[in-house]
Amino acid sequence: MYSQLHFSRCRSGVLLAAASIFLGTAACHRLATLSPFAYTGEKRVVAQNGAIATAHPLATEVGRMILEEGGNAIDAAVAAQFALAVVYPEAGNIGGGGFMVIHLADGRDTAVDFREKAPGAATRDMYLDSTGRADPELSRNGALSAGVPGTVAGLELAHEFFGKLPMKKLIQPAIDLAAGGFALTAMGARHLNSAREAFLRYNTVATQLTRDGGWKTGDTLVQPDLARTLTRIRDSGSAGFYRGETAEEIVSEMKRSHGLISLTDLQDYHAVLRSPVRFAYHGYTVVSMPPPSSGGILLEQMLGMASGYPLASYGFESVRSVQLMCEIERRAYADRAMYLGDPDFVRVPVSALVSLAYLRARMKDYDPYKATPSSLVGAGSFPAESHQTTHLSVVDSAGNAVSVTYTLNNFYGSKVVVGHAGFLLNDEMDDFSAKPGAPNMFGLVGAEANAIAPGKRMLSSMTPTIVLRGGKPYLVVGTPGGATIITSVFQTLVDLLDFRMTVSDAVNKPKFHEQWKPEPVDIEKGFPDSVRTAMEAMGYRFHAVGAIGRTEVIRIAGDSVEAVADHRGDDAAAGY
Repeated sequence: MYSQLHFSRCRSGVLLAAASIFLGTAACHRLATLSPFAYTGEKRVVAQNGAIATAHPLATEVGRMILEEGGNAIDAAVAAQFALAVVYPEAGNIGGGGFMVIHLADGRDTAVDFREKAPGAATRDMYLDSTGRADPELSRNGALSAGVPGTVAGLELAHEFFGKLPMKKLIQPAIDLAAGGFALTAMGARHLNSAREAFLRYNTVATQLTRDGGWKTGDTLVQPDLARTLTRIRDSGSAGFYRGETAEEIVSEMKRSHGLISLTDLQDYHAVLRSPVRFAYHGYTVVSMPPPSSGGILLEQMLGMASGYPLASYGFESVRSVQLMCEIERRAYADRAMYLGDPDFVRVPVSALVSLAYLRARMKDYDPYKATPSSLVGAGSFPAESHQTTHLSVVDSAGNAVSVTYTLNNFYGSKVVVGHAGFLLNDEMDDFSAKPGAPNMFGLVGAEANAIAPGKRMLSSMTPTIVLRGGKPYLVVGTPGGATIITSVFQTLVDLLDFRMTVSDAVNKPKFHEQWKPEPVDIEKGFPDSVRTAMEAMGYRFHAVGAIGRTEVIRIAGDSVEAVADHRGDDAAAGY
């Protein structure tokens, strides 16, 4: 029997709903202490039993409480994801989709694919204008940009096969936070204010994400529509989303906003279990996401190409290491554009793309003293074979580990909140190749393998990853960041496994990103000027960006579990 909702007032006087159903007043007080103006979530913790790192302190705390209550890593991941749908609407969601990589204590590895799908009424050229050019406004904003959401089905599938606690217990904290409200961080208020005009432009029903006069740090965001939607999921499972009242609200929104998702699309959606990508690197086993994610394949390609060089001796962000890694990334992204797509629709030549002979051939034209222009780097050849996003990492005391990345694509997705249902829809249709060779919002280009087709899952860069040592979890890694996700995970693994950096440094030191097209190398503030100058002399061009990713890493070493949350956002780590 679930107890009634309780509330606590923190020092600022802000009212916060607590997950009191399983820990009562103590849990309420714990969440309340995280809710005033400071949000003092820890960036690094060392624990003995388990740990979690997510994009928001409240979601992290929900995950920790689930672990302490006897839930396993899958339970904690599911509860934290539902909580993120409330407290981190920029990317946390029930209107988007994603991927989950799981290592179970019994040694099994699996991947859960809950990527969105194109609606049944989608057509290959639906985003082309009268001149035949791709119109990014259509694929990036408004209801027409939304794919069929997969998050609810994916969380239910993961819990059904691998969870431990009742699903009702896992979703209730999110309901409480939506119904009772939570205090906005400075970043949360700023993000909502920045999206205000888009919310007003693209919504046909007033949304609870806008406020007259704008949002301020410490303001309480209450979302009763979302609470009711989450309650239907609690009571009816995924049927409470893909059928019944919520499904009707989605279709009504499609009719008002000229979208394509139908009741049939919703009822036919299914998440699937897939075999993860598994490969060896320097004595470790890397477990990552297979297609329709491009992350695992490209990660295996990039680490495979790197293994042919004494990278560890080059040192962190030296000219030699950065130049080599940029050239590796350039070649991998060229292959991504040509060959990768939904394996249920196209034949992805996985074994050929990751074979050692092929990877060595890809690096034959590598010159350590000059840039290889992207115009001269195409996809490799071989014989035929016979956005905004968020990430969380979690491990438990039994040895289960979960790495999950899920997304709405752009910040706040399509900007469309389903009327009277309270959740944002994704704009994942932009991840298809609207026109082969035309870039999406992240500058990524694609070929026929990623063309739009009804029921097809769009290609993704999300790269949830687990690294095993001796068959046991050693690292749990992932990040948001659109096209930069794969290179950020690549660099984080190199930092930890080759350069032997601390977890905090691997997460927080400046990152760089090269994706073939467009050609300039993205760099964060703090990237060494000496490296930039030396590489510019080799023919490289650079582009300064505000931030690359928000990486969450857990490392298990001996009897301790270290969790580090990225300093680039409100991210927080917790352990027990």
